[in-house]
Amino acid sequence: MVSGMTDEKAGWAGWAVLVHAGRTAVAAVASVLVARVFRLPETYWAAITTLVITQSSLGAALKISGERFIGTALGAGVAAILATYVAPNVAIYGLALFLLGLVCAAVRSDRNAYRFGGVALTIVLMVPRTGPAWQVGLHRFAEVTIGIAVALIMTVVWPEKEEAALKK
Repeated sequence: MVSGMTDEKAGWAGWAVLVHAGRTAVAAVASVLVARVFRLPETYWAAITTLVITQSSLGAALKISGERFIGTALGAGVAAILATYVAPNVAIYGLALFLLGLVCAAVRSDRNAYRFGGVALTIVLMVPRTGPAWQVGLHRFAEVTIGIAVALIMTVVWPEKEEAALKK
């Protein structure tokens, strides 16, 4: 430990680290298993989403989940539409990101939605695929939605210690 830094400041001391690590692992594994039930091709996206969201309190998780849901839907949708009609390249990618920013603003989403949408757009548009773009976009949206759902359920069923203290 750094001189002068208490266990509380470090944030990773004693029992709390074991509980947090266990909670995080259970949530990530659950999201992968749910995505496998639906036979999604890249189940790791469900786990990644769960990891991002379970690191937050319930209030923060709800907000970020909504923005991630909206952004992923918009990003995957814009990418799927463009990739269906034009061959993806760097110019199309740049145009798509720009358009996504305008669409996110038009639906009054914040920059988190745009950031998450940009990730989905990049994956759908720029990663080589064997299936149609709309299918890749739909899979990405489903995987992320599963990750969001599992993370939100986990924040209710097994809240972090700080969250439980706030509810008392």
